[in-house]
Amino acid sequence: MNNPANTVPERLLSRTGAIAIIVGIVIGAGIFKTPSMVAGITGDIGWMMSVWIIGSVISMAGALCYAELATTYPHAGGDYHFLFKAYGKNASFLYGWAKATVINTGSIALLAFVFGDYMSKVLPLGEYSAVIWALLIVIGLTLVNLIGIHASANVQTILTVLEVAGLLAIIVAGFGLLGAPLPAVEHAAFFSSTPPLGLLGLAMVFVLLTFGGWNESAYISAEVKGGSKTVVYVIVFSLLLITIVYLLVNWALISGLGMQQLASSKAAPADLLGLAFGPIGEKLLGLFVAVAALTSINATMIVGARTNFAMGEDWYGLRFMGRWEAKRGSPSLAYIVQGIICVALVCFGALQSDGFEAMVEFTAPVFWSFLFLVGVSVFILRFKHPHTKREFSVPLYPLTPLIFCASCAYLAYSSFAYAHSKGAVTISLYVMLVGVIALLFLRAKKAAQ
Repeated sequence: MNNPANTVPERLLSRTGAIAIIVGIVIGAGIFKTPSMVAGITGDIGWMMSVWIIGSVISMAGALCYAELATTYPHAGGDYHFLFKAYGKNASFLYGWAKATVINTGSIALLAFVFGDYMSKVLPLGEYSAVIWALLIVIGLTLVNLIGIHASANVQTILTVLEVAGLLAIIVAGFGLLGAPLPAVEHAAFFSSTPPLGLLGLAMVFVLLTFGGWNESAYISAEVKGGSKTVVYVIVFSLLLITIVYLLVNWALISGLGMQQLASSKAAPADLLGLAFGPIGEKLLGLFVAVAALTSINATMIVGARTNFAMGEDWYGLRFMGRWEAKRGSPSLAYIVQGIICVALVCFGALQSDGFEAMVEFTAPVFWSFLFLVGVSVFILRFKHPHTKREFSVPLYPLTPLIFCASCAYLAYSSFAYAHSKGAVTISLYVMLVGVIALLFLRAKKAAQ
């Protein structure tokens, strides 16, 4: 991999900034929506909390796999680079294409719609308010990231603190520590009923989607101060922090609302804050959800542009994206390309009946399929490079990566089935077909030189 600008990422990112980026990606708008869905599916406190704990264990298994890969092969390209090492240039290009056109940009567009929906309640901008807000935030955060990694990390840290403060407000309200006294709630015994295995699997899908995003830690592995030990610490600490917050939020909602009301609520956190703090509590929740979406958008932009940068290093026809601005500590042109694609996807989503749902159907099947391949690469790279020094080795090998791979395979299947039921699975597949055509074009262009 040759960098045309002869500059490479430097270790400028602090431990706090790295943790803020990971926590910001993972703790998004999902935690404000999925607890009621999981409660409705499981119907039992014991099974509900167990599903969240199991989701945490599976996510930690994946995080440990990524810790080994990120410390052994640190690179701003993250899992794009891992796939390059494991499967070769063609497979890594298709993943990079998927990240640039479907996975990261689709996630950014999805979150932009969430932000737009909630900001429109605070400050409506007319008939197309949600779309206008979505476009404004995509453009605005792209400009912030063009300033450089320090600006990106500082904004990320502030947003993450605000986001966690919102979740703490839910926890405090649920346990009756502040606000008006909550009505008494009776709770059935743990594991008093057992849902069918298929429903537990569906609940796990939503839980793991809520935990999704920790894998993006690989993209900052080459930029964290302190090297490999710090990278492992950042990954593990971030996921432990996220797990604690998620479990507390769920238990607070159960304590404050009870399983029945939680399961039937369309906006459980808003209901809880409304009981504790009145109408102002419900309005504050809208602000918290908007901040959560902002946090995830900014963090996803940071790591997404680094995939574009890595592709620019590897492919002559894309070299304009492979320029690293040393003073800013960021790939500026890669950010611009990402921003343009995000704007296009927001416009596409605006033409659908539900922009948020359209982006979920668009991104999930491709995301989990490639994440499965990354999990398999742990085995392939150990086989191909048995004598490579590993600063960190995934514990309980091969059990840990096997758990991760099985989970990814199941979620890939579930995501394809969900998208197929909505008649939307062909959209992302067509985009990937265009990626194959682009790959053939770049190879032909290279051969003609």
